[in-house]
Amino acid sequence: MKLRSAVLIIVLIIIADQALKVWIKTTYPFGHIVDVLGLSWFKLYFIENEGMAWGWKFGGEWGKALLTLFRLAAVIFGSWYLGRIVKQKYSKGFIICAALIYAGALGNLIDSMFYGMIFENSTYSYVAKMFPKEGYAGFLHGHVVDMLYFPIIHSTYPDWIPFIGGKEFEFFSPIFNIADASISIGVIILLLFQKRFFKKEDGAEVHAAKPSKADISSNYELGNIE
Repeated sequence: MKLRSAVLIIVLIIIADQALKVWIKTTYPFGHIVDVLGLSWFKLYFIENEGMAWGWKFGGEWGKALLTLFRLAAVIFGSWYLGRIVKQKYSKGFIICAALIYAGALGNLIDSMFYGMIFENSTYSYVAKMFPKEGYAGFLHGHVVDMLYFPIIHSTYPDWIPFIGGKEFEFFSPIFNIADASISIGVIILLLFQKRFFKKEDGAEVHAAKPSKADISSNYELGNIE
């Protein structure tokens, strides 16, 4: 697979991710929910993530800046790694997975680095404007915009289940964005088909060198810290 094909995948995902985020941010107030195509199980739910995955926060303002810098370093590493696996002719499937993970990481990094400077603060009653005189935060302190919400099942646990019996549960409750989806799809495909990606032919591996567990872990971590 050629590098330009991987770059095309990345560019298309970034465009889709950022276009949806900008539209949500400049169209709806914070916390707004709207059904997609009238479906009760597919909604756009505008929230912003200030920290890591699942809304975890890390060390206040300095922690936020350090987290963004770590993401930046991971994306820089990902750029080098993607070029390396293309040059060494790794399998097409593995390169596509790496491109998906990289695109997702870069998409969320853009939010963290720049959104605080180019947007106003979104509130429950106010729709933010783009390119105001002053943004809601400085460089490296932006919030990641999330909106995709799939509340497919909403029910309660059976009473006989210890500790959680009778409590409500929802599947699928996380709210995410296209970048998150790209990361997850890349990781899932990689886990499901890694044997096929790294299969041997006539005693020799298809690619130049099978990536170590550390390589795969690093490629995954560059996006999953969001």
